[in-house]
Amino acid sequence: MKILIDNGHGSDTPGKRSPDGTLREYAWAREVANMICDLLQAEGYDASLLVPESRDIALAERCRRANKHNKNNTILVSIHCNAAGSGSKWMTARGWSIFTTKGITKADTLAECIWKRAKETFRYPLTVRSYSSAKMGHDYEENFYILMHSYCPAVLIENFFQDNRADVAYLLSYAGKAACAEVAVLGIKDYLTTL
Repeated sequence: MKILIDNGHGSDTPGKRSPDGTLREYAWAREVANMICDLLQAEGYDASLLVPESRDIALAERCRRANKHNKNNTILVSIHCNAAGSGSKWMTARGWSIFTTKGITKADTLAECIWKRAKETFRYPLTVRSYSSAKMGHDYEENFYILMHSYCPAVLIENFFQDNRADVAYLLSYAGKAACAEVAVLGIKDYLTTL
């Protein structure tokens, strides 16, 4: 199984940072994506970054890169931080969440595996957000471009809020980065046992 880890945004993407500038989403996502790849590779999994460049790569190009792989033998996990506002001031929304496209697909199983690991890992005062739909999953469903246009099962993780002070403190800590990476790794491994 090919495991593609997509690190969201790039050094040239405007905004996408904490109000005080201490967290820049592109840098955080790349650090955690690299941790995920390293952990998976150390256990013999075929994992790689979808975007090794530091600059932003267009979503169409990201999907083209993903779609070069056999869709039946590939998964994609996109790593991000959430935001409630425009990035200019601190907000109160917080928590971890995961997204798939609308409808029932193999990505829902992948999302549920990762969500369960998040629920086990992130304890109060951290929160794990969930949306219980008719299909009884905990993922949010949005037609994000990378999810809609990647042929393989694809999920997008919003690792807490970059405009919430408490979430940012956690995200910037080594423990926070390591936990976010471990949740993704364990969830991916759980998913692979379902195949």
